[in-house]
Amino acid sequence: MIERDDMTFPFAEYQRRIDELRGRMQKRLLDAVVISDPENLMYLTDYQTTGYSFFQALVIPLDNEPFMITRKLEESNVYARTWVEITRPYPDTGDAIQMLVESLREFGLNGKHIGYERNSYFFPAYHQDSIHTTFTDGRLLDCFGIVEQGRITKSPVEIEIMRKAAHATEAGMKAGFEACVAGATENEIGAAISAGMFQAGGETPAVMPYVTSGPRTMIGHATWEGRVVQPGEHVFLEVGGCYRRYHTAMMRTVVLGDMTDTFYKAQEKMKLALQRLKEIMRPGLTVSDADNLVRAIITDNDIGGSLITRSGYSIGIAFPPSWDEGYIISLKQGISTVLEEGMTFHIIPWMWGVEGDKTMGISDTLYVTENSCESFFTLDKDFVVKPEYGA
Repeated sequence: MIERDDMTFPFAEYQRRIDELRGRMQKRLLDAVVISDPENLMYLTDYQTTGYSFFQALVIPLDNEPFMITRKLEESNVYARTWVEITRPYPDTGDAIQMLVESLREFGLNGKHIGYERNSYFFPAYHQDSIHTTFTDGRLLDCFGIVEQGRITKSPVEIEIMRKAAHATEAGMKAGFEACVAGATENEIGAAISAGMFQAGGETPAVMPYVTSGPRTMIGHATWEGRVVQPGEHVFLEVGGCYRRYHTAMMRTVVLGDMTDTFYKAQEKMKLALQRLKEIMRPGLTVSDADNLVRAIITDNDIGGSLITRSGYSIGIAFPPSWDEGYIISLKQGISTVLEEGMTFHIIPWMWGVEGDKTMGISDTLYVTENSCESFFTLDKDFVVKPEYGA
């Protein structure tokens, strides 16, 4: 390992992560692991690239020096960003899995127990078929989740990086508020949010902002498509700011007209769910307990809105196509995972189908502290109301 001082975190942070991973490897009797998930590579080494559609992997032996398998072009990211000293790149005309298998043998791992991330998006079935066919002198074992056990809680230095992501999130949302006017296109609002995030020091997020208006707010995960916002409509905004691949996210709602009783009831329900959750969220609470509280509050309404999804999810390191860590932890019923200090969640008590044709949102990104929880944000949660743009 090359000790360097120009990485996202102090070198000791990466040493700790590798040491803890090796401890988990020992418990599972693994001689080495092959890590291919982009978020896990970033977590362990600071490596990142947009070229992760090509196979890449970090091989971590239990006792010897780790090494990376990358496309030749991406090898530059190893040297420019990480502590990794040994690489075995393959050309575009080469075979990535053949290079991996040859390297495993080169570094004395033939005949050993090798873990690999069987459920990784970026270790596809045809690659897995290939390694099982060619690496016949060792035993391949699924170790999916072995890195995520470390990622599930964030260290103090990770929390500080997420504060920088939160600064970009808030700046983008404020810019979006300003851009929400009758006659503007959703594209113009999205452009303003993006500029606000980037000018505040934010970096390219795993997902660009969600911007929908009027009837389009009922379309799940839709974003700008050129629609012109009309007087009297509302605009749903969801922004995920990013810094060094760490994300924080928030939902807000803008009303271009008067604040009706229905809008007020929706606003207060979502605010109440967040407030009550913040009052009880602490180490020892289960994920299911948190979800039940939020879901019960949102469900008890007379305006037609419902919470049709999980009520939150873990958030942190992310690459496209998603900014969440929900596959690690999602807040939903029946999940007995116990909250721990350092866990970070995007809490989403949003309301779908208000009055049958409107979606509205207020959300928060929280981190669990020693005895409670805190928000990464200071931005007001109330709907932004612009009566001058009423119908």
